[in-house]
Amino acid sequence: MSESAPSAVNPHGHGRASDWIERFLPGVSVGGTVLDLACGAGRHLRRALALGHPVVGLDRDVTGLADLAGHGEVEIVTHDLEAEGGLELPFGARRFAAVIVTNYLFRPLLPRLERLVADDGMLLYETFARGQERFGKPSNPAFMLAPNELLAPEVLGELVVVGFEQGELPAELTVTRAPKIVQRLAAVGPAHPWASARPRPIGG
Repeated sequence: MSESAPSAVNPHGHGRASDWIERFLPGVSVGGTVLDLACGAGRHLRRALALGHPVVGLDRDVTGLADLAGHGEVEIVTHDLEAEGGLELPFGARRFAAVIVTNYLFRPLLPRLERLVADDGMLLYETFARGQERFGKPSNPAFMLAPNELLAPEVLGELVVVGFEQGELPAELTVTRAPKIVQRLAAVGPAHPWASARPRPIGG
């Protein structure tokens, strides 16, 4: 599940990409592999695939990706992040041009994300934040980010923040057509051009 933007309609009927993910995907290195963690039906890996990126989708239930099985640019990984030993991800030393996480929060995973991001890669994260209980589920604090939580040093490590927002996302930008409270982060590795060589234009 992800927030939607009118320009990011998924042609496969799996919903629109988050406007946040759509905004920052152009910063992924050309031809770089995109990892979508807890990917569900894969709306964001599908969007990355449409933009020419090889993709990896990981979830404990990958039935929503059945139509992509056998696609040469798609790697599907069945893996339960929350099971015993689930934080030992099946990627060895692999690192990715982008790591995407949306509408999923398992706090033990947060400090492990940076090591999945290549030096010139990108971390894109968006999920519910404190205050969402005003609008319904989730209402359990375990599933809502605390203020500025994604900016914690143990999450960012050496990553450079190029975008951060927290607040109320209006109904017209959500899949459910109901407002929601979110926190979202875009951060890049120290060798990514946006880190220093070619800073991303603000507002673009």
